[in-house]
Amino acid sequence: MQVKQQKSIKEIDEVIKKYHETGGLIRILQKTQEIYGYLSEETQIYIAKKLNMPMSEVNGVVTFYSLFSTKPKGKYTIGVCLGTACYVKGANEIMKKLKQTLEIDEGETSADKMFTLIATRCIGACGLAPVITIGDDVHGRLNVEDVPKILEKYQNSPEKNYNTPNNHIK
Repeated sequence: MQVKQQKSIKEIDEVIKKYHETGGLIRILQKTQEIYGYLSEETQIYIAKKLNMPMSEVNGVVTFYSLFSTKPKGKYTIGVCLGTACYVKGANEIMKKLKQTLEIDEGETSADKMFTLIATRCIGACGLAPVITIGDDVHGRLNVEDVPKILEKYQNSPEKNYNTPNNHIK
């Protein structure tokens, strides 16, 4: 574990070296989050020290932008669209079913670190309402009964990374 951590720190140092001169705090944070999966307080302190800036400034950026996470996320992020069209067509019931099935609340990660559940606003797929996203996969025209089979697909998936762009609509 120590060797892996040292490798990650070296990667962060390389990122800082590459983007520090351009004032690229956001880019440094993005790249660091790609390495660790999230930005812990310890990681934020390390970056602040390396950039010679207050930790409050780094944390202010991390907590301001929704693309940053201060908690570990699951292998797959499930976004439930709660925009008007999706909500009217039952997205709230799908959210309840996901919470019940995964035994987590909105913003939490399942015990097996497989899924993180979030609520989103309109994703622009109103014609497919209600809609959920898992990574970049879009699942539309859903009902509560669809939830278990969709989750099973990802649970039984080979090591495919569903959080990379592939623009599939299911």
